[in-house]
Amino acid sequence: MKILLETRHLTKHFGEIAAVEGISFSVGRGEVYGLLGENGAGKTTTLRMLATMLQPTSGSATLAGYDLVTQPEQVRSRIGILFGGDSGLYDRLTAAENIAYFGRLNNMEEAQLEERIRELARIFDMEEYIDRRAGKLSKGMKQKVAFARSIVHNPDIMLFDEPTSGLDVGATRNVHEFIMDCREQGKTIVFSSHTMSEVEKLCDRIGIIHKGRLVAQNSVAGLREEFQGKNLEDIFVELAGDER
Repeated sequence: MKILLETRHLTKHFGEIAAVEGISFSVGRGEVYGLLGENGAGKTTTLRMLATMLQPTSGSATLAGYDLVTQPEQVRSRIGILFGGDSGLYDRLTAAENIAYFGRLNNMEEAQLEERIRELARIFDMEEYIDRRAGKLSKGMKQKVAFARSIVHNPDIMLFDEPTSGLDVGATRNVHEFIMDCREQGKTIVFSSHTMSEVEKLCDRIGIIHKGRLVAQNSVAGLREEFQGKNLEDIFVELAGDER
C-alpha cells in the first residue's frame, strides 16, 4: 500500500500548553484512518495542522509527497477539508455557487466544475435545493453543501472532522456511502468522529489521542484482541477517558 499521508513527531504548543505532542502515524492510499479523542485531546489541532491552517511547533508531515511546512500550497491543492460545527457557507450565495466558488479557488475549469456540481448534487440528494440560497437551508442541508464543497476538486486526501454532525439518518447514510466509495477509488481519508458505530463501519485503522499523545493505534479487530474482546466504546473510555 502506497503511503499518501505521514506525520513524524508532529507537535503543537500554544505557549506552555502542549495541544499535540509528538504524534506519528501514516495513512495509505484507499485507507480510512479514524482519529479519536475526547474534546480537547488534540485531534482537531492535528487535523488543522494537516490542513495547513496551523503551523507545527516541531515535527513534520508529508501529504501526497509534499512537505506540510515548506510546500503548503501544493498540499492545499491535494486535500479536501471539512470541520464540523459552523458550515462556513456564504448565506447570500446559492448552494451551487458556494460549491463553485471553492472549485474555482482550486483552478477547476468551468465545464468540469459544472459537471462535478451536478454529480455531487445527485450523490448527496441536493438537486431539490442546489439553486437555493444557503441562508435559507436547514442545518443538515448546509452540512451536505459544505461536504460537497470540500471535495469538489476531487482531492487525493480528505480530512473530515465530525462530517456527519447535524445530519439526519438518510443524509448520514449518504456521507457514509460516499466515504466508502472514495476508499474504493483509492482516496486517503482521515476521519474524526465521536460516534463509535460509524467509526467501526468506516475506519480501517484507528488512532486514539489522549492529552495530545497517541495512546493506541490499530484496527478495530486488533484493538479488541489487545483488550480481551472489549467493545470499541469501552476501549476508548479506558484509553482516553477523563479518569486517566
